[in-house]
Amino acid sequence: MNASEVPDDERLGRVFLSRVIEPGDEVAGRWVREYGVGEVVRRLREGVEPLPGVSHKRWDGLRARGMRAEPGRDLAVARDAGVRFLCPGDVEWPGQLDDLGDARPLGLWVRGRAGLRMWALRSVAVVGARACTEYGAHMAATLAAGLAERGWVVVSGGAYGVDGAAHRGALGAGGATVAVLACGVDRPYPRGHTQLINRIAEQGLVIGELPPGDHPTPSRFIVRNRVIAALTRGTVVVEAAHRSGSLVTARAAQRLGRHTMGVPGPATSGLSAGVHELLRGDAVLVTDAAEVVELVGDMGELAPERRGPVLPRDLLEPGARRVLAALPGRRAAGADEVARGAQTTQDDAIARLYELRSLGYVERHGDGWKLTRQAMISVRAGRSGG
Repeated sequence: MNASEVPDDERLGRVFLSRVIEPGDEVAGRWVREYGVGEVVRRLREGVEPLPGVSHKRWDGLRARGMRAEPGRDLAVARDAGVRFLCPGDVEWPGQLDDLGDARPLGLWVRGRAGLRMWALRSVAVVGARACTEYGAHMAATLAAGLAERGWVVVSGGAYGVDGAAHRGALGAGGATVAVLACGVDRPYPRGHTQLINRIAEQGLVIGELPPGDHPTPSRFIVRNRVIAALTRGTVVVEAAHRSGSLVTARAAQRLGRHTMGVPGPATSGLSAGVHELLRGDAVLVTDAAEVVELVGDMGELAPERRGPVLPRDLLEPGARRVLAALPGRRAAGADEVARGAQTTQDDAIARLYELRSLGYVERHGDGWKLTRQAMISVRAGRSGG
């Protein structure tokens, strides 16, 4: 046996616990850390004195689940569905999930051929509202496609709205994507995304903590989000109301020291209110994939500098620009007045004025100089942008 492989009895024990213990249960996680998988399984099976931290009522509930658990059958059903079970200690286990401490998954059910550990090392979560607007869907898909084109894996929850748009954006760009489900990975949810989730399993990965056939519940969606946050280098929120579950993912990312980003929306949009609240805190505003990669990527992966359009006057020498700016907007001025305004000598100002005349910026008016119509437009544009 390879030193990095998990013993069969521990793997079977974790499969058993995945059927008995709810995801994210920190009390049970502490049991596993302090007593070991084998001892926790033994106590649950034999019904001895409850482990610390739970009431007798809750212990009885766990025992009742344990009596119905069939880990061997779960593994067989998973194999038939093309699903494997990963444990902490497996070569493919993503080490960043260990940052969750006692809330770390007991194991992960994985559907798809890619290696999860390697994919997670260069991944970004894109999450947001289920009932998103066309703008939200467009931004999610565009961000995901841009990330995929740059070699990043897009992670989301497989839900309607922003999640689905993000997965489709990555797939459409021929990239990699991971769907983290709050149910058994052999049971696509929501049903309307069955085709999408099956496609993700073929081209990417579908993962989850719950054993085959298990159904989602509201609480399972919430605790699932910690896995999305821990698995990735950062989380981008695209449209989220104040009570959106995607904010849970963002806050989990912040607690874990991951990057948190938000895509702004209209100030009047309730669907962007949660994102704007994040941006008022520690989240970073992003508008495209390049800005996301600049934050989560390696040193040197910089977004291009954002600049307005280059105006013809921007190409002038600094001295010529100063003389042009010193000319009044609606009247002619003598060379001495222009020189004072440009803080230069009269001879230099005259030389610059003749240069500007050859370029069509100024014209002679008797003993004075005046901006041409073209130059007036250019100067106004420069002043409004400055």
